[in-house]
Amino acid sequence: MADLTSAITNTISISSFNKGQAGHIFNDVRKSGTKIVMKNNKPECILISPEEYLALMEELNDAKLLALANQRLNGFKGETISEEEMDSKLGVKKEDLTDFDEVEIE
Repeated sequence: MADLTSAITNTISISSFNKGQAGHIFNDVRKSGTKIVMKNNKPECILISPEEYLALMEELNDAKLLALANQRLNGFKGETISEEEMDSKLGVKKEDLTDFDEVEIE
């Protein structure tokens, strides 16, 4: 029942925009987070606040990164080498790296 109530209270007609109620609608979006705009009794678009949009995009990006990490882990064969071994294979000397700034990893 809560879903039905939410759907009804967060649904607006596209004609509301034509009647000059856009400012009121945008205020409601800031308060409630979302509004579903209906046109000819069908959902036309969903209005969300910029903050909610950014949060959704960050979650989507995190999900993509997690999927990529899992894909890479599935292909991992359990073999690793040390930094020193990699430097040796690539011909990199510690002196070559002294002029670089530290890299910050999140």
